[in-house]
Amino acid sequence: MSDEPRPEGDRIAKLLARAGVASRREVERMIEARRVKIGDEVVTTPATFLTSLRGVTVDGKPVGKPERTRLFAFHKPTGLLTAERDFSGRPTIYAALRNALPKNTPRLMPVGRLDMNTEGLLLLTNDGGFKRILELPSSDIPRTYRARTFGDITQEQLETLSDGVEVEGMRYDRIDANLERSSGKNQWIELTLTEGKNREVRRVLEHFGLQVNRLIRIGYGPFALDRLPRGAAVELLREDVERFRSSLKGRKS
Repeated sequence: MSDEPRPEGDRIAKLLARAGVASRREVERMIEARRVKIGDEVVTTPATFLTSLRGVTVDGKPVGKPERTRLFAFHKPTGLLTAERDFSGRPTIYAALRNALPKNTPRLMPVGRLDMNTEGLLLLTNDGGFKRILELPSSDIPRTYRARTFGDITQEQLETLSDGVEVEGMRYDRIDANLERSSGKNQWIELTLTEGKNREVRRVLEHFGLQVNRLIRIGYGPFALDRLPRGAAVELLREDVERFRSSLKGRKS
């Protein structure tokens, strides 16, 4: 073990993420691109410890004091990328959010992703540290989806997912899946999982030979899509966010 004392404060990437500049990973890329300065000095490593953001600029603009953690629910339509920009010109969620959010809303970062053909509840926050906790599988936060599928499936088959499943070498943990209603070979299935791996729901259902023709996320933790209109966004109540955040304390991060 090293006898060197731990530097005071926190890493600059953590502080900038908390201030809503970007996620920690994005901040690290900004530092690598020499976009972050303290006074006139370029920050060259994310392992820079600070007790405050006084004098820190990003792209020449001073960084403001961290705002309180805020969380928004957005009903993402299909056809939008969960990204800030797309170099091939495809539309992103931010184009829709410009019309859905009040003008004074701080910069928001999506919690996880919904792929282009998936719709439903997408959480957004101004706090990069909170975003990371919400995304970690170890936080054990349930995500609930409804999938409209075509093909043959039984409830007994779906219940085997409670033990997890391996698809093409990828292991998926427990999934609670229930057959809601069916009409011939068409049926709605509700699934709740905590991992949220890339395309997890689609890959698992396709493993059963089903064709997924619509996928909607209806819940993330205690927050539900409910009747939020497609393309609309709303800020979640401060007390609900704080209660949820308190429930996550003590979990792995």
